[in-house]
Amino acid sequence: MHTRPLGPGAPEVSCIGFGGMPLSITGRPDEGTAIATLHAVLDGGVTLLDTADVYCENEHDIGHNERLIAKALASWKGDRTRIIVATKGGMTRSGGGWQRNAHPTHLRAACDRSLKALGIDRIDLYQLHAPDPAIPFLETVGVLAELQRAGKIRWVGLSNVSVEEIQEAMNVVPIVTVQNRLNPFFREALREGVVRFCEREDIGFLAYSPVGGGRLNKKLPAHPALLPIAERHGVSPHAVVIAWVMAQGQTVIPIPAGRGTAHALDALTAAKIVLDADELSAIDRAEFSRA
Repeated sequence: MHTRPLGPGAPEVSCIGFGGMPLSITGRPDEGTAIATLHAVLDGGVTLLDTADVYCENEHDIGHNERLIAKALASWKGDRTRIIVATKGGMTRSGGGWQRNAHPTHLRAACDRSLKALGIDRIDLYQLHAPDPAIPFLETVGVLAELQRAGKIRWVGLSNVSVEEIQEAMNVVPIVTVQNRLNPFFREALREGVVRFCEREDIGFLAYSPVGGGRLNKKLPAHPALLPIAERHGVSPHAVVIAWVMAQGQTVIPIPAGRGTAHALDALTAAKIVLDADELSAIDRAEFSRA
């Protein structure tokens, strides 16, 4: 699999990463299937794994996905030194919901828990999961800078942020990655200029939900704009969409997910696809209804 730079001062990683969330939330597979899925994508050339402390079922299960990834890496036969594990802090799962909490005390404790769950001394890439409207944004970013100075994290990333927020954060600490949603159903990262800004600054743009997530990705197999392209390239419509996401910028790295080996490996076939201008335009113009 070819590579792309993760971000300023960071190494190159696989052009497609893998998101661990479905392996740990409600409806997750058994542990054996989950570890087999992680081993399959690692064997397929993925060198970037994305997780979070809150990829779990509820507040009693915090760190499930981080522990799962640590276990999968410990039993994998490949070169662990090539793998970048990115995790996140700044949310909670009380009652199984998703709540933002970027209070400095919570973020410091969350980082320590992630270090323990991953079984490491320093996190490769630690990302603010989302800005917390109850906490001044620069106060939160200051904690990330503090954790970096303390040697607990190597690189700092942001998630679910605007261009203005990225610029503000860059005045406090070097920002290596930004993780926002991007797929044909949701194009706000393009419309609002986040992808272009990241490309200009050489910041890695980690595109989450690249096939729409959950209900929406089920619309792709029959989509009229995707079917002829998929047939020409001999791949699935899902792989075509991931290739389209990757084509949106030189620093874009899609991070598809999957609950099993087949879907996870299908996503990686997008790395072999080069969509031409007409194919990209056809997807650009097509309607992708969220109804």
